[in-house]
Amino acid sequence: MTMQDKKIVVAGGTSGIGLATARKFKLQGGIVTVTGRNAEKLRAAADLGLKTAALDSRDRKALDAFFAKHGAFDHLVVAVSGGKGMGEFAKLPLAELREGFEEKFWSQLETVQSALPYLQTGGSVTLITAISAVAKLPGVSGLAAVNGALELMVPIWARELRTIRFNAVSPGVIDTPWWDFVPTEDRQAAFAQYTAGLPVARAGRPEEVADAIVFLAGNGYITGKILGIDGGMA
Repeated sequence: MTMQDKKIVVAGGTSGIGLATARKFKLQGGIVTVTGRNAEKLRAAADLGLKTAALDSRDRKALDAFFAKHGAFDHLVVAVSGGKGMGEFAKLPLAELREGFEEKFWSQLETVQSALPYLQTGGSVTLITAISAVAKLPGVSGLAAVNGALELMVPIWARELRTIRFNAVSPGVIDTPWWDFVPTEDRQAAFAQYTAGLPVARAGRPEEVADAIVFLAGNGYITGKILGIDGGMA
């Protein structure tokens, strides 16, 4: 599989899974642009040889301007993420859950819809959701709602917009900056707790999810699928 000279946009691609994916596409010869809001992370991505664009995926006017300027391209990966909405439902602040939808659900939808006019026939869109959508674990009903809503849309888009393939990867416990809310000294213990019952018995690496994303983008006969990268959690 090669991405030689393919144009790829990784929205929210300045850290974690998004950055690992951008680097993997570039190693395969892709022309990769990552977007993000953090100037320091954008500079670090540029130092890796990636094209960068300062962009807030919650801003539709900015998205439309970016894609119009960028022009036609082949593959879109939407790595825009968020962690708001976690907690047991009885005490979950619903205003925080609304923010969680704004942060991830609506940002991913705005990004995809804005990009559609510029995606080449035969191209692909890959969302990054999360295993919370199906894991049915206590304390994640809010995250399940956000990620589950995205996953329900993917196979419908695949049927509506047949010249483009739509898929999603659904990561489990992956060692990325998403876990920065856990103090550094406690993180490995948290990973051990969350992964103790998994068949692989460890947290995943962002590069392992990136492998799956590049595979989905490159395989022209896969569409409408949600691929769990979860170590067996689901």
